[in-house]
Amino acid sequence: MIRRLDILAFTVLFLGGCDRNPGSTEEATTGDADPRAALIARGESLELPGEWAIPPGDPLSHATAGFAKILCSNVFLSGLDPDFAAGNTGFFSAPAEERSQVTERMVDHETRRVHLTLPDGTVRSAKLHGDQGCLALPVGETEPYYEAVEVTPNLPDPETTPWPMGDLLPDEPFPADVDMDKVALAVDAAFDPPEALTAAFVVTHRGRLIGERYREGIDHTTPLESWSMGKSLTGTLMAVLIHKGVYDLWQSAPVPEWQGEGDPRQSIRIGDIMRMSSGLRFRNRSDPGYDPEVGYPDHLYVYTGTVNSFEWVAAKDQQWEPNTVGRYRNSDPVITNYLVRLGVEGQLGENYHRFPQRHLFDKLGIRNLIPETDPYGNFLLQGYEFGSGRDWARLGNLYLNDGVAPNGERILPEGYVDYVSTLAPAWEADGRHQYGGGFFWVNQADQFPIPPTAYYMAGAGGQNTIVIPSHELVVARLGHYSGSGPGRGALNRALELLLEAVPER
Repeated sequence: MIRRLDILAFTVLFLGGCDRNPGSTEEATTGDADPRAALIARGESLELPGEWAIPPGDPLSHATAGFAKILCSNVFLSGLDPDFAAGNTGFFSAPAEERSQVTERMVDHETRRVHLTLPDGTVRSAKLHGDQGCLALPVGETEPYYEAVEVTPNLPDPETTPWPMGDLLPDEPFPADVDMDKVALAVDAAFDPPEALTAAFVVTHRGRLIGERYREGIDHTTPLESWSMGKSLTGTLMAVLIHKGVYDLWQSAPVPEWQGEGDPRQSIRIGDIMRMSSGLRFRNRSDPGYDPEVGYPDHLYVYTGTVNSFEWVAAKDQQWEPNTVGRYRNSDPVITNYLVRLGVEGQLGENYHRFPQRHLFDKLGIRNLIPETDPYGNFLLQGYEFGSGRDWARLGNLYLNDGVAPNGERILPEGYVDYVSTLAPAWEADGRHQYGGGFFWVNQADQFPIPPTAYYMAGAGGQNTIVIPSHELVVARLGHYSGSGPGRGALNRALELLLEAVPER
């Protein structure tokens, strides 16, 4: 039996914590049984033998490394005031309680570094590392373990190039069947109340930009914290490689560490991983039954541990058979990013750090989306990336257009958008009608007041890029983390108005 429930405690977005999407959910239940208990019981009944490997080190030091990186990115990429950034951004990997224990904060604009000191004298630092954005440094290190790579968009002047490949908007009437007055009301609603701290709101209809607005000090070129929308970007990069013939969606994931004779992880397919259904043993605070006393969660450690994130995750064993249990865990996008690096460097023989710009961003007109890395140069696109509102809308329109770029070139495989927008079988088996493929959420549990055929990218702190095929809309909303509560209500009201303004296809 499946029944519809309102927001459950373990699926709510906590301001200090879970990298989850808030909203209604569906849970498998039996009679009046506690749905959370039923979900835990199902997982336990299917669990494979194995042991947890708790991340080493001091959790406060890890959180402070996350805080240093967040400050660095928001100050040197977004251009925010350091005090505002410290009080309003990035609480996912650096909760407020841990931030309060920093005894000294230094933001060095000359060297573009951030240094945070803890009561025991430990200093956690982050730096702007060229075109790879900001990264946290291991304790005692002054530089990461790789050289920065220059990444310049191969695109014409945006001021003289028409949207979407540039920022020049057409001087022609809007479609007569779109109520532009109501679109304007929707855009205003996205910023009301001011406590929502909405930073960017962009609306396109049939690919045309019909509404946008930005918070003071921010414009259409400003990269903003985007968090787990980067997971959907990860899926897109993998899809580009699949279209190029480097991988097949349903092949066994060729992770080198999994290729030993008899290794059961060889049964994990790429398509399972990108449905958050790999089954890897990897702790997240949003796991049902999560116990904070066990130790620092892996889900955060791949952001803040300043280790080789690919090696850390590849060493994990299986908790469940693949495609059996759905869990929202950073293990899966990290492994996918690992495969992207292997495919780009090993099979294409190209530069890994330039690959997103050359093979995806340049084809969509994206100039202000910055993938960030760990100290070893591995993209941390499970959530460390900064992008502008327009650039996220451009990516959303790639999906609305079934994987075809503005110039008519197909860059995603045929059928990939169907995979993305279809409920993942393991999540359906858990009774949670929320997650699709390619690291996209699906709206089948009415998380947003829009049709159930909609699907979307979601990031902690209220970051969303929403594709609404029934109305040919793409909506990108980015905001500062501390405003995520009222920001959710503002976004819902804006979406309701947009559906009234734009007719169903």
